[in-house]
Amino acid sequence: MRILVVEDDKKVASFVQKGLEEEGYAVDVAPDGETGLMMAQDRVHDVFVFDVLLPKKSGLQVVRELRQARIATPVLLLTARDTIEDKVQGLDAGADDYLTKPFAFAELLARVRALLRRGTDARSPKLQVADLVLDPTTRSVTRGGSPISLTNREFALLEYLLRNAGRVVTRTMIAERVWDYNFDSGTNVIDVYINYLRKKIDAGKEPKLLHTIRGAGYMLKPDADPRANSNE
Repeated sequence: MRILVVEDDKKVASFVQKGLEEEGYAVDVAPDGETGLMMAQDRVHDVFVFDVLLPKKSGLQVVRELRQARIATPVLLLTARDTIEDKVQGLDAGADDYLTKPFAFAELLARVRALLRRGTDARSPKLQVADLVLDPTTRSVTRGGSPISLTNREFALLEYLLRNAGRVVTRTMIAERVWDYNFDSGTNVIDVYINYLRKKIDAGKEPKLLHTIRGAGYMLKPDADPRANSNE
């Protein structure tokens, strides 16, 4: 999952970014409303976290413009104002939730998770291919009923692959959804993490699920694509 944080207070932005990244999310940060709006219009984020009082363009104005553009990504507003009128104004602008500063990170995280859940199918929250099962709610992974321990980044990568099971996903697509705007496309870090993941979910197990598609990217499915080479 990828989150956009638009906050002009560098300490708050850094605090939120670090905390969310430690939970396994890819996080982009913008320092003002204009930059935040531009990044939000890329439609690659799953949740927006906007401060209300921003330079160049207020958080409320950014939300209004996004809703006018029919971008329905959930929005959590952060603000020092705690009156009922302020909250009503934010929700009427199109925000989905409202958090008053100062706040505990645990509460922000809980609200972000709640917003993310709104975009998932509540009837079938688990993701599964063959006997590989990932539960986004409990952040657990099993194969054949046996638990698999993943780092936060490995979990995010596997979740993205499972949500696109049966499709080829390119390195660029993975970078956009699992990493962030600062990702260095010249590195082989994605290939490294694919190999980490392959060792954990496929080593000693059949059928092989994670396949390299030559010249294209990667695919998660039980039966290998004719172009695939699972050992790359």
